[in-house]
Amino acid sequence: MEEYTFRPSTDSLDDPPNSRLFLVTSKSVSEEVIREHFSPFGEIQDIWVVKDKQTKESKGVSFVKFAKSSQACRAMEEMHGKCVAEGTKPIKVFIAQSRASGSHRDVEDEELTRIFVMIPKSFTEEDLKETFKGYGDIEYCIIIKNKTTGESKGLGYVRFHKPSQAATAIENCDKTFRAILAEPRTKNSSADNDYFGSMRSDHMASDPAMSAYSFADGGSYAMGDGRCSDIITRCLMVASRASLTQEQVYALFDLIPGMEYCEMQRDPYGFNKGQAMVRYNNLGSAVYAKEKLNGFEFPPGNRLVVSYVDDGEDRSSPVGKMAMQLVAAQMMSMVWNGPAGPQLMKTSAGYSAPSVPQLPRVQTDVPLPPLRKLAPADSRVKERLFVVFNPAPLPVDVLEDVFCRFGSLVEVYLVPGRNVGYIKYGERKNANDAMAALHGKVVNGVKLKVMLADPPKEESHKRQRTY
Repeated sequence: MEEYTFRPSTDSLDDPPNSRLFLVTSKSVSEEVIREHFSPFGEIQDIWVVKDKQTKESKGVSFVKFAKSSQACRAMEEMHGKCVAEGTKPIKVFIAQSRASGSHRDVEDEELTRIFVMIPKSFTEEDLKETFKGYGDIEYCIIIKNKTTGESKGLGYVRFHKPSQAATAIENCDKTFRAILAEPRTKNSSADNDYFGSMRSDHMASDPAMSAYSFADGGSYAMGDGRCSDIITRCLMVASRASLTQEQVYALFDLIPGMEYCEMQRDPYGFNKGQAMVRYNNLGSAVYAKEKLNGFEFPPGNRLVVSYVDDGEDRSSPVGKMAMQLVAAQMMSMVWNGPAGPQLMKTSAGYSAPSVPQLPRVQTDVPLPPLRKLAPADSRVKERLFVVFNPAPLPVDVLEDVFCRFGSLVEVYLVPGRNVGYIKYGERKNANDAMAALHGKVVNGVKLKVMLADPPKEESHKRQRTY
């Protein structure tokens, strides 16, 4: 296999970070065509079309180096999936990772949308959002606080909707914020497993005060450390054997009204401990969440363990104990006595218990068409989709349930030992409809990347003539 070597025409291909694109195109796409379509996004410093050493024919792989990260990100967002020449297939555009890592990032990569900033300790989350909203749509802001005192540590995260918005914020915000992309501390951990990444090592080395920083204090709550208790409280500890992101835990427990806090727990070195702390603003919601979600499979095959954590509230007085027992008893009755309970009973504090429906087998916010029958197993396959699952593949029956709704589904195939699979359709329109509806979406806590699969080798020449 030929190794791709980079021509040394620029001093640093990774300066600034994420300013170089990796393109997958038809072999007929030339450097001139690439320059014509990508130059509107900013200053192009270099274009390299990878060619076979013997035949000098393009391999259908190219690199485009921009002067700024925001230019590269915007080009990726706008050009991914576009056709740049008549009769050619849509191109694929990724952010080329550093030469050392060799991996690439696509427009769905959440690591490109989160920035880490140093802020005044007087900043509120609203202040943080107000400061950075001018650079793009913000999904959330988080200020990191001392768990004991509740005081701000002068650090925060801002999550944008698009990579170009995060890059623009880094390039243009006041330098006192020292904004950088938040990345996982170790490349051996997935982005989901290290949802709140630490600062890159070069920034940490330049600031000794920051070198020992991690998202959670070393004294974070942990299972078995004496903090978990049989006392019913507003705080819950969620333990999972599978890697879950903060977004996934938040989305699940936010089904129950009243959640005011959700944070993944980390060890002193910043690594994910497979646990999350969830706190509600009332006892009723916490009881309901614990009873409904303890043992719930999320994602399928991974049972969550949900337990109470001592929240430090004083329950020594007789009145306090009676109030807690009354609320807990009423909420437990509501949980176990069917859906009519929440409408009939209220707690002593006047809180009306939330009504949480039983979660269906397929849990997603994607509007899915009705179920349709699978195509006969001997049907001719006219299009295949390639699916990447994060953090783990969904069961075949769930995938059939989801993908059959678009019609002519022939087969679902999971590649053994890998987080990928193929979806085979009898009609290309049905495959395209499924890809458009499900790419980048979350089903049962699993994020899907749905793309057209490369044609089988025996059909490749035939397919090329159709593009």
